[in-house]
Amino acid sequence: MGGDEMAVALHSLFLWLLLLVGRRRRPDAASPAEPGRLGKARSRRRAAEEEDVRRRRALFCRVWAPAAGAETRGILLIVHGLNEHSGRYLHFAEQLTSCGFGVYAMDWIGHGGSDGLHGYVPSLDYVIEDMEVLLDKIMLENPDVPCFLLGHSTGGAVVLKASLYAHIRTRLEGIILTSPAVRVKPAHPIVGAVAPIFSLIAPKFQFKGANKRGIPVSRDPAALLAKYSDPLVYTGPIRVRTGHEILRISSYLLHNLKKVTVPFVVLHGTADRVTDPLASQELYTEAASRHKDLRLYEGFLHDLLFEPERDEIAADIIGWMDRTLGLQAV
Repeated sequence: MGGDEMAVALHSLFLWLLLLVGRRRRPDAASPAEPGRLGKARSRRRAAEEEDVRRRRALFCRVWAPAAGAETRGILLIVHGLNEHSGRYLHFAEQLTSCGFGVYAMDWIGHGGSDGLHGYVPSLDYVIEDMEVLLDKIMLENPDVPCFLLGHSTGGAVVLKASLYAHIRTRLEGIILTSPAVRVKPAHPIVGAVAPIFSLIAPKFQFKGANKRGIPVSRDPAALLAKYSDPLVYTGPIRVRTGHEILRISSYLLHNLKKVTVPFVVLHGTADRVTDPLASQELYTEAASRHKDLRLYEGFLHDLLFEPERDEIAADIIGWMDRTLGLQAV
């Protein structure tokens, strides 16, 4: 391992430990107890506290920095998509650092190097909370450096929802959404009806058999092979709670598109079979943001940064970040 790789590994380990210590407790959601229900209220509180302890696990993060001595023009925090992990974005991160951008990336709970049952996300709000903790860390390490968020697929939904919170939005220069999961429909209407119930009764239950060959998300056979042979990529059946969380955040976003005010660019392939490019068009149309952009790529599939034209996609993203920084400087 070279010196630069060792430095990245040590920094990642440091972030991993810091986030383990720094993750905040969720407030007790139990309502004030009536005298006759004190025992039940205590039981609910205890259950909530036990869940909180189970959830407060280590979060694995990566960081890539521009070459020593180079000015850091901005920071991009990458939030990966469902079932993948931050390490898949190495090539894109190298392109960013060569252009003067620092890059941070985190693995969701239950994903990649982070703790938790593989492929299980008890709440996507936890991902937002974890992202906010890392954002705090980034701001401390890089004072006055502009910060962007990038979210892919369900990670795009997470980033978009996070941007609706004023205390997060005001700290961002803008967000980049690749193939965001803005509109997700259940396979059958009855699934949507029973999902909330089953997510409470059997949250870790798995719906279908794993598709080892994987959904076609790239037109590059090598990229597909690399993804679905990666042991850190979850290829098992989706878990009930995880699926319900995706439906829940999608519904929330569709009801709040007009409240989006953050500068953003959304990129989507027209042949995407995982998320809906028409929903990205709807986001672009409905959002109240003054600075917004929509890029549709004819015939491209879901994983835009792993398509044969990945360098073109990366250049479009970096170009948008450059222009956004230019607008802020005016």
